[in-house]
Amino acid sequence: MALDIATFSNQSGPSALFKALGHPLAADQAADLLARLAAAGPLAIYDPLGELRSFAALHDLSGLTIAGYFVQRIEELGRDFAGHAAAPVTALADCPARAILIAAFDAPPLAAHIDHLIPREWPRFSLDALRLPDAMLANPRRYLDGLNFATNFAFFRDDGDGLFGADGNHTRVVTANYWGTYGADDASLWLRLMGEDGATLAEWTEPLPPAGAAVTIDSRDVRKRFGLPPFVGQLFIHVLRPKGHEVVKYALDTYGDRRERLSCTHDANAWPADYYAGLPAPDDGERVILWLQNSHPCAIPADGIGLAAMGRDPVRTIGRSIAPFATLALDVAELLPDLRWPDQIEIHAGRHVVRPRYEVEARGRRRIAHVNVERSDLQPDPGLAAAAQHVGKGFILPAPVLPPELYRTWILPTPMARSQEALPVRLAVYDPQGRTVLQHRPGRLPRDAVPGFDLDPLLKEAGSSLAQGWGHVEVTYDLDQEAAGAPQADGWLHALFRYEDRRSGHGAETSFGAHIFNTAVTWRNEPQSYLGRPPGLSTRLFLRLGPPPLDTFCMLIYAASTPWHGLSDTTLVLHDAAGRALAERPVEIPCSGSLLWRASQMFSGDELVRAAGGYVLVRDRTCRLFGYHGLLGGEDAFSLDHMFGF
Repeated sequence: MALDIATFSNQSGPSALFKALGHPLAADQAADLLARLAAAGPLAIYDPLGELRSFAALHDLSGLTIAGYFVQRIEELGRDFAGHAAAPVTALADCPARAILIAAFDAPPLAAHIDHLIPREWPRFSLDALRLPDAMLANPRRYLDGLNFATNFAFFRDDGDGLFGADGNHTRVVTANYWGTYGADDASLWLRLMGEDGATLAEWTEPLPPAGAAVTIDSRDVRKRFGLPPFVGQLFIHVLRPKGHEVVKYALDTYGDRRERLSCTHDANAWPADYYAGLPAPDDGERVILWLQNSHPCAIPADGIGLAAMGRDPVRTIGRSIAPFATLALDVAELLPDLRWPDQIEIHAGRHVVRPRYEVEARGRRRIAHVNVERSDLQPDPGLAAAAQHVGKGFILPAPVLPPELYRTWILPTPMARSQEALPVRLAVYDPQGRTVLQHRPGRLPRDAVPGFDLDPLLKEAGSSLAQGWGHVEVTYDLDQEAAGAPQADGWLHALFRYEDRRSGHGAETSFGAHIFNTAVTWRNEPQSYLGRPPGLSTRLFLRLGPPPLDTFCMLIYAASTPWHGLSDTTLVLHDAAGRALAERPVEIPCSGSLLWRASQMFSGDELVRAAGGYVLVRDRTCRLFGYHGLLGGEDAFSLDHMFGF
């Protein structure tokens, strides 16, 4: 059974209620509230806003004696809670209770409405007992304002034989104070590090640097600062008093004392979902570790999370409970031993975890990536095929094709809606100038047997090459196939992209969803806009700079659903750690083309020394670019993931 909490709605957006109830500080206060409620005697519970079920899902109310359950909305009469049918609040005076819980935040106005109905001798309680201090809030007047809960989790690890042991593994969270650019002049970070068992290892507050400055949290620094033993767990990040964005975005580097331990992923997408997909089965010689990190103050039951082969039964549950905020490393072969790449795995997550990470171990090397939300609210949309005359290619999922003589590239399309029985996809490869190099139409791919596509034989069969050494691939819906059968396209097209260095065998992988790019007409909320109404037709991408001796590389892809400007008007702005702009480089990318570049080639050595700990901001006011970032460790290792914007 999934947790009975609302997390995200495509109509109303993210929910702040579950974040308010499940915040680590609120969890500490909830135990005290529940003890006082239990001591107060039989309770009347008034649930005017429907928030009680979420409270009960995250906190154990079984120790309370409930005398009656009351609601405000007549439409909710008869709804059950703990064996009590909902009664109108006007019947409150007849309840044989001795205290009342108003199951809502910002309760005083709600209590004033029914003050005449509450016996004066009854103690009054509310969820305001769980409130964070006003000094932590962007909007104290409306507690469930999303800006009050700009929170996220980060996978965080620092292990090995010692603080700088020969085989240590470390993590680094990197972002920028983009809230300051929207006017937040006193924002700070509240951080809690929770270990493998969920216990608190460290807790601290850090003022954010000036607007636009880089923010780096390195596990080695945290471990040294607090004198911690080796750990693996999660870092809870709360931006206090932000403006502009309630979403906490970051790049997450995982690296080791051994140079071949290098990988990266990004933010955890802080809304727990029922299902996730895009988890690859292990290839021969690999272990795939799924990092299950409880996002709530209640334990995950032993049957609360399960795995299943994509499109197949049965679901295998993990068979162990996971304590509040704890971490479990699950070898997927324990539950599904017969699956092999390119088989795909669905996670039945029950809203217990935010977007999980997985780590692939092979030949002493590790690469980390994340799965994506599998939608249970989507149905195929026959209107997509009809809209093609207006939006051309429509939804495009662009990804790099790294220099083929150095790297192999695989593409694994991923069914990402529970209703989807087949994927009608088309693959097209473009050179940096936007010229088509390859088109491949595999047809309608069955949900339970989607193949992986190795670009090597496809390029060879087409007799094609990438003369400039790189290019990009676009995964789109094959709308001709869509028209030939029952509709399957739903606007939630995803794929996993896997890369392998032919010299070292080091790998990286990333996954993402498709968008409509660079067209003046709109389809629902596409082309997506981070701020304001769609269409989003500009670029603001964050590229963190890796520490020496690592070099930073970036691929920018100019995808276009319909013909757009012939060349981009892109500026690469180098910033130092304090957010000061040091240098600019203008670049032009052909429409449907790409640009692969290194920081060491784009900027001088002196500029990069002065920019240490900083970043590059990719700006373009004429088009929306999609970007991928990575680090190069010589011929030993590399990392790659898609970039984020703000």
